[in-house]
Amino acid sequence: MRNMILVVGFLVTAGLAIAQSGEPLVERVLSRQEQEALTPDEVLMHLKRGNQRFLSGDVTNRDHSAQVRDAAGGQFPKAMILSCVDSRVPVEDVFDQGIGDVFVARVAGNFENTDILGSMEFATKISGAKLILVLGHEDCGAVKAAIDGAELGNITEMLTNIKPAVDALSDYAGDQTSANPEFVHLVAEKNIRLSMQDIRTRSPILKQMEKQGQLKISGALYDMKTGKVDFFE
Repeated sequence: MRNMILVVGFLVTAGLAIAQSGEPLVERVLSRQEQEALTPDEVLMHLKRGNQRFLSGDVTNRDHSAQVRDAAGGQFPKAMILSCVDSRVPVEDVFDQGIGDVFVARVAGNFENTDILGSMEFATKISGAKLILVLGHEDCGAVKAAIDGAELGNITEMLTNIKPAVDALSDYAGDQTSANPEFVHLVAEKNIRLSMQDIRTRSPILKQMEKQGQLKISGALYDMKTGKVDFFE
């Protein structure tokens, strides 16, 4: 009897804690109707507000088990995010997004290539996502390696995709090595902007969608020390 009373007391206490924690658990994923109703600017705002919640620790309370089951029948994400592979950049968490909310492509240095462009076209033209966000980050190891001309196996070829951002800053007056945080920052930012430019140049489909207002192509830089995302306007 005493054990039963303790269990009931625990459940009541737990129930109160859940009730006082704010929003209830989110159990379902984005629907087709909700996706279609969103504009590209609204999706961008969702990511901005999500990062604010991430910074404050007031993230959405999600039932991931329920969302997994709900998403099994189809997906209607609102955005496609191209990120670096860096393990310290947890993309969905950074924007407080859940299962079925965003497509994510990852490659060291967050550059686009044919495979990623095809994935972007699938995410937007076929699956209805309204935003492509190129997300770089401060202190990027791939950017540093490109700056210093690192050579090792397939990494050498991979870094040629980032080298144009380094070359674009050849007039920089300071130390042009990875030991200079300012130069690394500038190259990381330039790399994001060149990726955005290349997406438009290399994919007539995405360029046309953006021109027609069906899609927004944007960029952002993540600060690993603070968790803050600086969005390019």
